[in-house]
Amino acid sequence: MTSRTPTPHSSPFRTSSSLASAAPYISASRQRLHSLYSDFAEQRQSDPAAYHANVDWWRRTLETYVSGGHQGSSRLVLKAGKQLIHDFYVNGVGKPICFDTVLTELSSPPPSSSSNHLPTLLPLATFLSLASSLYTSQSSSYFTAIPTLIISYMVAKPLWWALEQVGIVGEDSLATSVSNTFSFRSKANTRWYGDYVLLHLVELAGDAILERQRTKSAGPADALYSFDLFRKTFSECVVGCGTEDLEVMTELDMKVILRYLERDKHAVVVEDGVVKFINNGATADITAVDRGILELKTAVANLHFQIEGLHRKVDSCTEKAGEALKQKRKPLALSYLRSKKQLDQLLTKRLGALANLEGTLIQVEGAAGDIEILNSYKASTTTLRSILSHPSLQRESIEQTMEAMAEANADAKEIDEAVRLGGDVAIGAVDFDEGELEEELQRLAAESEQEQKKQPLIESRIGEIPETPSHAVSQQRPEKEAVAT
Repeated sequence: MTSRTPTPHSSPFRTSSSLASAAPYISASRQRLHSLYSDFAEQRQSDPAAYHANVDWWRRTLETYVSGGHQGSSRLVLKAGKQLIHDFYVNGVGKPICFDTVLTELSSPPPSSSSNHLPTLLPLATFLSLASSLYTSQSSSYFTAIPTLIISYMVAKPLWWALEQVGIVGEDSLATSVSNTFSFRSKANTRWYGDYVLLHLVELAGDAILERQRTKSAGPADALYSFDLFRKTFSECVVGCGTEDLEVMTELDMKVILRYLERDKHAVVVEDGVVKFINNGATADITAVDRGILELKTAVANLHFQIEGLHRKVDSCTEKAGEALKQKRKPLALSYLRSKKQLDQLLTKRLGALANLEGTLIQVEGAAGDIEILNSYKASTTTLRSILSHPSLQRESIEQTMEAMAEANADAKEIDEAVRLGGDVAIGAVDFDEGELEEELQRLAAESEQEQKKQPLIESRIGEIPETPSHAVSQQRPEKEAVAT
C-alpha cells in the first residue's frame, strides 16, 4: 500500500484537518488505520474478535461519512464505487482494500444472538423491491434479498481459506485459480459497487419525521403533502440534513424514507405524487376529497411564497429609490417608485386571494372534521345499542337481579344477627333492661348536679375560718426543739 499526494478534488477525508469531521478517525492511530485498511477477511476464522471490531469501526465510519454529507447530497444511501475508495485515501496509509469484505459483512443478516435483527446495509434495489416489512420474517426476506455473489462469497471464502490452511490446495493448483475469483486483491473486483441503504439512518429519520408530524397534525390538511412539500417540510428530519445550509432532501432519500414509512411503519399512503399520513381513525386510502384539500393547501403555500417574494421586491424598490434620491437622480427614483406602486397593487391582490383560499381551506377542513365527528357519533350509537341489547340489561333481567340482591341482603342481615346473638350467649353476656339503665343514669346525673351546687357553700364556709397567727407558730417551734433535745 503506497502513499501518494491527494488529487486536487480531495474529499473531506483526505486532509488531516478534515479527518476530525469523522469521529472514528480521531482516535485511530496510523498503525490502527493500516490494519483497518488492509484485507482482513481471513481474520473471520483466525481472529473473530479483531475481525468484528474492524467491521464495527467501518460501520460507524460509513454512517458518519453518509449522514455528514461527505459523499454528496444523499444522507441515507451509500454510493459504493471508485469515488468511495478515493474519498478514504489517507496520506501515509493509502486506500482501503477491504470494502468487499466490509460491505459483504454489513449487508449480511446479523447472528440470531444479536440484539439487532436488521443488517447495517441493504442494496438499494433490494430495499425498494421488498414486499414484506423489514421487521417480519427477517431470515427469509434477507437471505432471498442478498445478491447471489455475496452468498457465494460468504460460503466459499471461509471454506477455501480453511482448505489452504490444511494444505489441500496450493498456489499452483486449479483450486487456487478459482479462489482468486473471490479474492479482494483483484483490481478488477467491482462486485461490491452499488448503492446501499443504511437502515439505522433510515430508522432515525423515520422516527424524527413521525414525531414532527405528530406534534403539528391538527386537521386533514396537515396529513397531506405533495412530494415537493414533503421534501421541504421534513428535510431537517433526515440525519445530517438541516436548514443552516439550505439543503433539501434529495429525491432518492425521499423515495427511500417514504418506502420505509409506508411498508415498515404503516404510517403513510403514497399514490400519484400524494403523501397521506394515516392518523387514528383515518382511511388508509387517498380520496378525491384528500386531493382537493391538498390542492388548496398547495395553492396557499405557493401564495405565501409569492407574497414573500413581493415583499422583498417592494423593500428593494424602496431602498433603491432612496439611494437614487441621495444621488439626486430623480427620474430613476420615480421609476423605482412606479415599480413599487405596481408591486403594492399586485401584493394587495395576492393577499386578498390568500385570505379567500385560507378561508375556503378552513371551511373544507371543518366540513371534513364534521364528517369524522358524525361518523364517530354513528359508531358510538351502534356500540351503545349493542351494549344495551345484551340480555343482562333487559328489564326482566334487571328486576330479577335486584330482587335476588334484596333477598341476599336480608339473608345476610339475619345471619349477622344470629351470629351476634350467638356470640353474646357464648361469652355470657347479660341482657339488661334499657329502661332501668336510663333511670340509673338520670339519678347519677342529679346527684352530680347537687354536689356541684353544694361546692360553693363549702368553699365560703372554709373561707370564714380565721388563719393561725404567725407569731404563735414561731413560739411553738423552740418548744418543739427543746422537747426534741
